[in-house]
Amino acid sequence: MRRAHPADAAALARLAALDCGRVPAGDLLVAEVDGELWAAVAISGHGAIADPFRPSAAIVGLLRMRAAQLDFPARAVGPSPSRPRRLAARRQPTA
Repeated sequence: MRRAHPADAAALARLAALDCGRVPAGDLLVAEVDGELWAAVAISGHGAIADPFRPSAAIVGLLRMRAAQLDFPARAVGPSPSRPRRLAARRQPTA
């Protein structure tokens, strides 16, 4: 399991053709077995392609789990470090 790089373009196109799909957009994670790409998943998004002639369903599941981990900072909800969170004003106790 690794990130795809430009040298994978031909192998990804072949994989997409086997899967009757398109290469997912954006950064990809790929699963390579004995030097051959078996599956690829978009890190941000839900796109995936896999070799339908290989037992690749479990590999796609693992790739999706890892992609979710890598994409988590982009999807995290909360204040960004560059933008401080506003604190609510506290009411002073009345006597």
